[in-house]
Amino acid sequence: MPAVALEAAAEVLASTQRQHVPLAVSPVAGLPELREALARRYRQRGATGLTAEQVLVTAGAKTGLFALLSELLQPGDDVLMPTPNWFGFDDLVRRAGGTLRALPLAAADNYVLRPQVLRAALTPATRLLIISNPNNPTGRVYSQAEWTELLAVTDEFPQLWVLSDEIYEGICFGPEAVPTLLAQPDVHQRHVVVSGFSKSLALAGWGVGCVVVPPALAPAIAARLFGTGAAAPTPAQAAALAATQHAESISGALCAQLAPTRAQLLAGLAALPGAPAIIAPEGTYYVFADFTRFLAPEWPAVEASARLVELLAAAGVEVVDGATCGAPGFARLSYAVPAADLEEALTRMQETFARLPMPAEIPG
Repeated sequence: MPAVALEAAAEVLASTQRQHVPLAVSPVAGLPELREALARRYRQRGATGLTAEQVLVTAGAKTGLFALLSELLQPGDDVLMPTPNWFGFDDLVRRAGGTLRALPLAAADNYVLRPQVLRAALTPATRLLIISNPNNPTGRVYSQAEWTELLAVTDEFPQLWVLSDEIYEGICFGPEAVPTLLAQPDVHQRHVVVSGFSKSLALAGWGVGCVVVPPALAPAIAARLFGTGAAAPTPAQAAALAATQHAESISGALCAQLAPTRAQLLAGLAALPGAPAIIAPEGTYYVFADFTRFLAPEWPAVEASARLVELLAAAGVEVVDGATCGAPGFARLSYAVPAADLEEALTRMQETFARLPMPAEIPG
């Protein structure tokens, strides 16, 4: 946890105690100084003209995401999402009334989303396109050039909203910083971003997120937040403000801390039996490992994937089943763990997989 964030939150509490007054309640859209700090940071990243009024601070990123989806979607609206992607989108879209439609991408070409593939998948009935950048679970980062090509397609659909989940934007191991959707031309004023402080700024557990929307949409989102929940507590927002003001140093230190275990996990996976070529993730703190070679061929893929995850859990290795992200036989593994724990996990995985027959070893 960043010391500057902890100190800022502690000062809010100490000041309240010194003055013998109740803890201040934030406006539902967030403390003005935090909204302005976030807007300033996005402007520094290329979102010229963005104002604090377009930024709404929420009690966690998921709260903001659900408010946004609930405001945008009507019952049955088509929502297109390239997969693999975060498993939580499915339930949130459903609860907001939408119908999620997967657009499968391939690990073999590093989950590239080609403009012609996107154009073929979009229809006049598609209300929303969801892209995570960096992607959870794959760690794929979509570059500025890729955004330009993809948005040239979405611009052909004036009714389409584009949502970019950027909660991991500060965890990047590629040659360039992760581009924000907010810095791209928005011809139809239909680009929205969801982010938060738990990942890139190391404030897990503080329950602060944000959404950034076009000016015309901001009052409706604020009204929905007011009618359905409460603002994030002021000490948590003070921590978020301090983290925002020191975002580059916090994210830089986090990436430096993660780099050794990232390399350790990649090397350990490459040493497993029959390991395919692994493309190192450019963002997040996950590796999305291909374990399809270990699936029991007599089982349906989703069931076989669940069984494999159960075998790993029985060995004391907890992973996220790739089937929940649209990719059975893959698993999301975190490298945001101590090196000794990661080494033990890799040893147990090696032992577990050594006991499983590879498809080529199974009698015909």
